[in-house]
Amino acid sequence: MITREALTGMILAGGQGRRMGGRDKGLEPFAGRPLVAHVRERLAGRVAEVLINANRNVERYRPLADRVVSDAEGGYQGPLMGIYSGLRAATTPWLIVTPCDTPALPEDLVERLVAGIGEKEGEHDIAVAFDGERLHPVVALIRTALADDLAAALADGERKIDRWYARHAWCRVDVSDCPDAFANLNTDDEKQRLERALGEAAPATRVSHE
Repeated sequence: MITREALTGMILAGGQGRRMGGRDKGLEPFAGRPLVAHVRERLAGRVAEVLINANRNVERYRPLADRVVSDAEGGYQGPLMGIYSGLRAATTPWLIVTPCDTPALPEDLVERLVAGIGEKEGEHDIAVAFDGERLHPVVALIRTALADDLAAALADGERKIDRWYARHAWCRVDVSDCPDAFANLNTDDEKQRLERALGEAAPATRVSHE
């Protein structure tokens, strides 16, 4: 079984936020806190260290992570470069990757990914969340020993996450019981709709537990 001490968590917040007018998406307010703070809650206490991959506003991100890791190469080269930067920075055998714009991720995300790859321990190097219809390639558990291979792929011009995963032994982790938890927020409208939905769900949850 993969233990907490063997895991590093990393939140990808290094993009340009084009669909939000170029704003730094991870720092966007959501339910009174930055988006990235909601995602951090899913990792904190379940991994040995929480990293944030950020390429701007680094000082604003520092209080929200154990370390802030910028892309190994500049130019906003996409999430695969962010993943590589996390694999290289991690000091543990495994890295859990999440995006910064999924504030409704399951509370037990780490446990799900670990259990998913643990069912066939030793057979797989990557586990990817699968909601029953599609994969979520930036919600994944990756063996950090793959860093050199990813460096070579990036040097060859590879920027597609799924193509790099396909080079390795990987498996799906079934999250089909909560597909909405993996929705990405790419626009202000999407953010506002999810804020309203979660706000309406919270009172119902409290009542059901009373």
